[in-house]
Amino acid sequence: MKKRGLGTVCIQGGYEPKKGEARILPIYQSTTFKYDTSEQMARLFDLEDSGYFYSRLQNPTCDAVAAKICELEGGVGAILTSSGQAASFLAVFNLCGAGDHIVSSAAIYGGTSNLFTVTLRKLGIEVTLVDPDASAEELSAAFRPNTKALFAETLSNPTMEVLDIEKFAEVAHEHGVPLIVDNTFATPVNCRPFEWGADIVTHSTTKYMDGHAMTVGGCIVDSGNFDWMAHKDKFPGLTTPDESYHGLVYAESFGRSAYIMKATAQLMRDLGTCQSPQNAFLLNVGLETLHLRMPRHCENALRVAQWLSANPHVAWVNYPGLAGDKYYERAKKYMPNGTCGVIAFGLEGGREQAIDFMDHLQLGAIVTHVADARTSVLHPASHTHRQLSDEQLMEAGVRPDLIRLSVGIEDAEDILADLDQAMKHVYGG
Repeated sequence: MKKRGLGTVCIQGGYEPKKGEARILPIYQSTTFKYDTSEQMARLFDLEDSGYFYSRLQNPTCDAVAAKICELEGGVGAILTSSGQAASFLAVFNLCGAGDHIVSSAAIYGGTSNLFTVTLRKLGIEVTLVDPDASAEELSAAFRPNTKALFAETLSNPTMEVLDIEKFAEVAHEHGVPLIVDNTFATPVNCRPFEWGADIVTHSTTKYMDGHAMTVGGCIVDSGNFDWMAHKDKFPGLTTPDESYHGLVYAESFGRSAYIMKATAQLMRDLGTCQSPQNAFLLNVGLETLHLRMPRHCENALRVAQWLSANPHVAWVNYPGLAGDKYYERAKKYMPNGTCGVIAFGLEGGREQAIDFMDHLQLGAIVTHVADARTSVLHPASHTHRQLSDEQLMEAGVRPDLIRLSVGIEDAEDILADLDQAMKHVYGG
């Protein structure tokens, strides 16, 4: 069959039932899987056969959903993780060890920033944060001989900056390292980073992919395009023997799938950050409507962004789908069908007015979440990014008055009415 459309993949990708099998992806709620002989099991442990033996490494339900996301992104392999944070960690740790270094955009989710700047440093992995709008020359200057990866978000959370994927990919490849891109907000419905040079994609599936705020999860997708053997000395974990598997060399044994096989066989084995089959099943239900929900999120968000930009009490609005936005043209290049439903904006008066406005929303809820069917709102400086210093907040582009509004798929008129009544409460009228 020819290459399938995204809508078809959302609904039928990853799982193809055979005669007499369940039409709907089953939940394989089992820790273990039976084999007839000891030799069969031994071959699985030596990575000489494919199959299932323990759900910490692989599970049929999880693998089916990972295969769906992999097809949506256009990769060669994928694994589900217990959270988006776990996906970011494993994506980097699969390449790095103590004494290594990564370069990352400063405009990333606060939790990821803390992971990189605090926790990875405890493991001996250094990070340099860079302005995503820096020139290629400035970006290149952040690299060191021990740099192993470049990391960024396609749409930054919460500042809504659009990544110049081609620029980042070119710089990464000039230094012989892969570009890892978090594509959570755009989703493969609106952006496919591999087509612009990215090598590895991560997702917090907790967000739009689930779409209903039911399950925490993450995913790593491997493009299969990065040539690990061409940079053999830089990536010994992939190009030299792994003694825990009797000297197996991932790049030699698995070719284009080497990166994702190592992440599964080594890191998931040792760290256990797997997604449960039940969560994977629920994620799959969300994925089946992803291609329908994303256009509605974008349509509603554009109307809200236009309303906000016309309101005299709104100091500024960041939404790449809005004509005149700093990233409008770049968004048209990388995301011609729309960006997402998240808007960043600030109110006249600053922080106190922002908090007062949020407290008086009725339809939009203040929650530590973003990117699901229901409209929600957050004040990053007080919530998701509160662990950052003022200097780090400014580096990440998080202003004290920034409100992150995640526009849902309710009726747009009701969303606008809710914003209007909260605005009147703050400013009168």
